[in-house]
Amino acid sequence: MMKIKSGFIVRKIADQHMTVPVGERSQELHGMIGLNETGAFLWKLLEEDQTEESLVSALTLDYEVTQDQAKTSVQTFLSRLKDEGVLEDE
Repeated sequence: MMKIKSGFIVRKIADQHMTVPVGERSQELHGMIGLNETGAFLWKLLEEDQTEESLVSALTLDYEVTQDQAKTSVQTFLSRLKDEGVLEDE
């Protein structure tokens, strides 16, 4: 299971979804992370515990993409979040 660490909010700024660290998190991550519509969708899901499989399933249901396309997108997104240090992976 994985989810977004506490201390981050998402704001829409001029047609762009941006993650903003708040409180102590602002000392760990300087700046913001831009998200496209798919990234914002996945981020919202990751506010609660999720598995990679549940994210892939949600993406295939809400977007007209194949299982393989969804899996690639989810893996890329999760990798980015891990690199930025915003993902709790249990």
